[in-house]
Amino acid sequence: MGVHVSELWRYPVKSMRGERIDVAEIRTDGVVGDRLVHVRESSGRVATSRYRPGLLGLAGTLGRDGEPLVGGVPWSDPAVLERVRAVTEPGAELVRFEGVDHGQRFDVLPLTVLTESMARAVGYDHRRFRPNVLIADAPVEAELEWAGYGLRVGGALIGVRNQRSRCVMTTFDPDTLEQDPMVLLRVVREFNGRVALDCWIAEPGVIHVGDRVEVVELPAGLAA
Repeated sequence: MGVHVSELWRYPVKSMRGERIDVAEIRTDGVVGDRLVHVRESSGRVATSRYRPGLLGLAGTLGRDGEPLVGGVPWSDPAVLERVRAVTEPGAELVRFEGVDHGQRFDVLPLTVLTESMARAVGYDHRRFRPNVLIADAPVEAELEWAGYGLRVGGALIGVRNQRSRCVMTTFDPDTLEQDPMVLLRVVREFNGRVALDCWIAEPGVIHVGDRVEVVELPAGLAA
C-alpha cells in the first residue's frame, strides 16, 4: 500500500481525550472541529493536562451540529462544567477559542503528524503523543528527514516544520491515567526529547484514512 494515513484524530476540547475519525477536513487552522473549546482557570491561564491530567479522563467529541460534546453532553451544559471543575479548580470555566492563537489553542502549530514507526521505536501507545494524522509504512528515520518538506495527502498539502518537543503529558496512560515517568525519560534520552512533527497547512483539503502520503518539495516562498 505504501506510505499512507492509518488514523485521523481530532480533539474538540483542548487537553481532553480525542476522537478517531475516518475523514478530516483540513483548513489553515487545522482539522475542522479540533480544539474549539478550552478550560480557562480563574488566573486566566488555559488549563492543560500537563498539570491537570484529570482532563484526559474526559472525552471530547464533535456533535452533529459541529459543537463539542463532553461525554456525549453539550460542552455548555452545567453538568459538564461541574465535571471539569472536579478535575481542575473550582473557578474554572469552559471557553471557546476565538481566532487562531497557535500559542494557546495548539501550543505550537495546528497539526501534529506522527509515524507508526516512531511510536514503535519509542515503545508506547501512539495515543500518548496526540497526533492528528498517524502515518503507516514510513521508514523509522522519516521524522528526522521530513522537516522542511511537504506531505501531499489527499487534497491537502501539509508543511513540516520540525520534530515536536514532548512534555509530561506523554507520561499519562490514555486509558487509565496512570503515570509512568519512564515514558518521557526514554523520549529525552533516546530521541532527543522529540517525537512526532509540528506541521502547518500549505494547501487546505480533505484527508481520508488510507490516503497515500507523498513527500514533496514545498513551493518557493511557502513558510509556516
